[in-house]
Amino acid sequence: MLKDVTALIGRIAIGVIFIAHGWQKFTEFGMAGTAGSFDKMGVPLPTLSAWFAASVELVGGVLLIAGVALPVVGVLLALDMIGAWVLVHLPNGLIGEGGSELVIALGAAALVLGFNGGAYALDRVLFKNNKVLNPAAV
Repeated sequence: MLKDVTALIGRIAIGVIFIAHGWQKFTEFGMAGTAGSFDKMGVPLPTLSAWFAASVELVGGVLLIAGVALPVVGVLLALDMIGAWVLVHLPNGLIGEGGSELVIALGAAALVLGFNGGAYALDRVLFKNNKVLNPAAV
């Protein structure tokens, strides 16, 4: 039970961070601003990349908290963070201005929680017998 509670706390914490970043891209920067920023940073296909990142972060964060399609969400969020790391943060080192530490931690946490989300996840109910979307299924 303690393992499941800590997984839920982790999903909530990491999910809130992803939601905040996705929300920021949509509302504070706007998609044009986010795409423009991505373009300046050298991200390929900046408009498509901006929509992908904002959508995966916002929707993925919500699904992570709810515990829905956790393996898929964990992989998508991890891929989003790998892209941010390789395309933007890697040249800046690990810590400091524009460093990689946050995207590495968020990507790893999303992946871990995607495959170890605990008993308090909707996947346990929605995908009771699906071993892909509910790795805990027997």
